[in-house]
Amino acid sequence: MSPDVTWSEIAADELDAPTLYDVLALRSAVFVVEQDCAYQDVDGLDLVAGTRHLLGRQGGIAAYARILAPDPQHPTPRIGRVIVTGAARGQQLGRRLMERALAVCAQQWPDEPVEIGAQAHLSGFYGSLGFRAVGEPYDEDGILHLRMRRD
Repeated sequence: MSPDVTWSEIAADELDAPTLYDVLALRSAVFVVEQDCAYQDVDGLDLVAGTRHLLGRQGGIAAYARILAPDPQHPTPRIGRVIVTGAARGQQLGRRLMERALAVCAQQWPDEPVEIGAQAHLSGFYGSLGFRAVGEPYDEDGILHLRMRRD
């Protein structure tokens, strides 16, 4: 049985400095160090109006996703920066995290499709949540990705 998870959804304008620091540290630990991928994670979107941060805590942050609101370049909401820490893997937190992220999207943008830039090796997982590949695989910072959409 997995330990309890405390979930919170935080709007960009409510994100405090210690939480943002923890989020950025986690993203760096997983995406830069663990996946051995040097890239610019701080992209200016964390504090943009409409951005939502979804956190699952088991003491510290164990699961995280960032939800971006539609904008002129992207007409649909997008879920990204999806992470489950190494210590929390195997507890179905990824599925629970994505189900919550999809619920946030449905509440904030009813009846809108949702997109995600998925690492290609996780396409089956995202497919099980109703996403389908759109377009061809592409390289993002040395990792094969697929643009996926859930209508």
